[in-house]
Amino acid sequence: MATIVAASRPRTGTPFYRHLYFWVLVSIALGVVVGLAFPAQAAGMKWLADLFVKLVTMVIAPTIFCTVVVGIAGLGNLAKAGKLALRTIVYFTAMTTVALAIGLVVVNVLKPGRGLGLTVNGKAAADTIRSAQANEGVTQFVLNLVPRSFVSAFTDGQLIQVLVVAILVAIALSAMGERGARAVRALDTVSKVMFRVIKVVMYAAPLGAFGGMAFTVGKYGSQVLGRLAFLMGSFYLTCALFVLVVLGVVSRLAGFGLLRFLRYIKDELLIVLGTSSSEAVLPRMLTKLEAAGASKSVVGLTIPTGYSFNLDGTCIYLTMGAIFIAQATGHPLSIATQIGLLVFMLISSKGAAGVTGAGLVTLAASLQAFGDTIPVVGIALIVGIDRFMSEARAITNLIGNGVGTLAMARWQGELDRQRLDLVLRNPSEVDVDELMAEDGAAGESPRTAPAVPTPA
Repeated sequence: MATIVAASRPRTGTPFYRHLYFWVLVSIALGVVVGLAFPAQAAGMKWLADLFVKLVTMVIAPTIFCTVVVGIAGLGNLAKAGKLALRTIVYFTAMTTVALAIGLVVVNVLKPGRGLGLTVNGKAAADTIRSAQANEGVTQFVLNLVPRSFVSAFTDGQLIQVLVVAILVAIALSAMGERGARAVRALDTVSKVMFRVIKVVMYAAPLGAFGGMAFTVGKYGSQVLGRLAFLMGSFYLTCALFVLVVLGVVSRLAGFGLLRFLRYIKDELLIVLGTSSSEAVLPRMLTKLEAAGASKSVVGLTIPTGYSFNLDGTCIYLTMGAIFIAQATGHPLSIATQIGLLVFMLISSKGAAGVTGAGLVTLAASLQAFGDTIPVVGIALIVGIDRFMSEARAITNLIGNGVGTLAMARWQGELDRQRLDLVLRNPSEVDVDELMAEDGAAGESPRTAPAVPTPA
């Protein structure tokens, strides 16, 4: 099992101002201040967050392709890969079902939309509804798994299509013997190049966090009032319950503490908070989870799959958003209809990208399938606060995939539990930026990297 081994020498203390999380936290705070003090100007700063996310997204497709191919090939045989894939899909399906059910229960108990009598402005939701037109249910979902061409899987920005192509290539290479092994080694080198690029890009993370937070507060801060704020609070509460209770139980069964794991990925959580995109930290999560003791093969298959099939925060948002719209527009739903909605969303949530706005479009697509019982234009009721809820969605998605990967590694017998315990107790043992720069995600070096340099 290829994992990053603990350092043999203790690390010296690093000043807090040389850590990435410090600069991201400062940037988020500055973004809030600028958003409140200069809302008009702050509303135009979204491009900073978009630029950072685009820089990361630019290398995500080739990184995921190389990581999945190398990961599956590293399992040794296709039967073992198939067993891991089956366990992963079953686990992810179970977790997203629980997330959907929790959202359904909480929104029915708290009833944040009851008695609102809000007026629906169809124009406010027009763009979202148009974006959802292409989603035509299960059939379209299956068809969208296959890209138009090999190249389009990388150019269209569809992670799930990249995953499908990577699995097919991995199967082909596994059957080619030594010639296939040489190709796998070449792809491993390409992945190291991509991680090196990502290491450079991460210096822009504080700027992205600043722009994203300033935009959110400047544009929407004064508009979140009354029962819409109640919906937001209900959603954040539900996400917290899912993370602390459900994922807390999963992590305990897998042999590690959830709170220590959250401390370990605090940098990534802050970046997601600022940019509202879990994709912005996908490469860092690949490296961090392997550094924590999970085998490269498990990390390489589970994390990319989770970004398409295990969006727990998005699932909570879907059921709560749909029932809120039904309550606010005076369209009560029977239990049977709500269960049908849950089943449909279990499918429609798969493949929803972990980027800002994807949850809103997926919700609109789901409402279209139940247009006779829930008015699709009701999506306009939550367009204004979607940005505030996207942070909780993305953070919950990130934690769910991280916990799920370590759990799958444990149940697959591919987790160095001693290494995991060391890393969770002493997160400073891992310098993810230096690991990405020098070793990619391969984890071949037995040393611990030096501290992160101060971002410019």
